[in-house]
Amino acid sequence: MEIFANRLRERAEQLGISNAEAARRCGLNERRYAHYTQGVREPDLRTLVNIARTLETSPDYLLGASDPEPQDETSLLLDRLMSAARTLRKPQLMTVVTQTEALAAETAKGSP
Repeated sequence: MEIFANRLRERAEQLGISNAEAARRCGLNERRYAHYTQGVREPDLRTLVNIARTLETSPDYLLGASDPEPQDETSLLLDRLMSAARTLRKPQLMTVVTQTEALAAETAKGSP
């Protein structure tokens, strides 16, 4: 299914990750995931749901049953941030949160 393969690649690109990283996050073998992104194979239902959940989208979107929601650059950046943050361990996540809060506080004060 070509639309599925295209949307898998597109979503990984939107999240700023490689297909190899997408496979790792989904808990799939790189070769198996590559077959999906190349349109060679299609996943079973459980795998489809897992991929959609991991890539923070819906099975309907990946299968072409729904159109993508238009997203501005800020929304895409927030998607990337959330996707990356979900892969972190708690100490790393705490560091990211602290740094993000510090940046937000600077912005609130009017700093560039």
